[in-house]
Amino acid sequence: MDSPQSRRSFVKGSLLASATLALGSTAGTPSSQAATPPAPGPAGALPKGRLGSLDISRLLLGGNLLTHYAHSRDLRYVYTLTRHYNTRDKIFETMALAEAQGINALVIHTADGVLDLLKEYRQKRGGKIRWIICPTAAIEPGLKEFRAQITSMVADGVDALYMWGVRSDALVHDGRVDLLAEAVTLARSLGVPCGVGAHNLEVITACEAKQVPADFYIKTLHHQNYPTAKLNFDSNWCPDCEAVIETMEAVKKPWIAFKTMAAGAIPPRSAFQYVLQAGADFVLAGMFDFEIAEDVQVFKETLAESRPKRIRPWVV
Repeated sequence: MDSPQSRRSFVKGSLLASATLALGSTAGTPSSQAATPPAPGPAGALPKGRLGSLDISRLLLGGNLLTHYAHSRDLRYVYTLTRHYNTRDKIFETMALAEAQGINALVIHTADGVLDLLKEYRQKRGGKIRWIICPTAAIEPGLKEFRAQITSMVADGVDALYMWGVRSDALVHDGRVDLLAEAVTLARSLGVPCGVGAHNLEVITACEAKQVPADFYIKTLHHQNYPTAKLNFDSNWCPDCEAVIETMEAVKKPWIAFKTMAAGAIPPRSAFQYVLQAGADFVLAGMFDFEIAEDVQVFKETLAESRPKRIRPWVV
């Protein structure tokens, strides 16, 4: 019988083996800590987990490419290329393709026109994809602007909310975890699940310490074995991956990992396998329409391979 896998040996082994993972090989040893995950759906379907009261596919469609916000290091033309490619009709097509492949939720922020576009897709085009959206209103004492925005969003049909990582990072940095907790409580009072997004690990530790009533976390995670990881120029969102894995191992709330491919620098197989073995319950991935079918297939394969090798029990 293989010996249990520790967090530290997992991180070291994953970083050394990530080039192999990109070619489809697997690494690691089974963990005695891994709980039995929920059974997959029908043959070929994407397995689901729960965020609050919602059944959500374990692979989620990321919204940055759809709002034309493409991390591209110093390749500035990529932003313009994305904007010209992802037209309104192409965005509708992308969401429909995601649904056809079993992805039932989109994570996106409130860029200009996003809610009108999503309403058109749902109300006029028959779309069923769920909306997990972060409001961008200021979170200030009294929460006036924030309250107005999320009340309108819930009325428009938002399925779940989460605190924008940029806001969460700033609030925790400024010592205002209390205000972050107040915003989460307000959002949940409107009858939808609410999570906390974060780039900085301090957000998670502060929320856990202060018992912020979030239903889930959206936290960055990716390995470091890619050429631009050390440039620190729009190319690295999780330099402390070992600390993230260690912290999240003790967290009992669902975890959506994002920036898993470091904005395209890490191949999907390597990225998905790393974060699933590290313990993420869901994976958020930005995808162009032509990438969706292949990425879904890769995700199913890596999910099956990673189940016995996880170092964090499944939360949902």
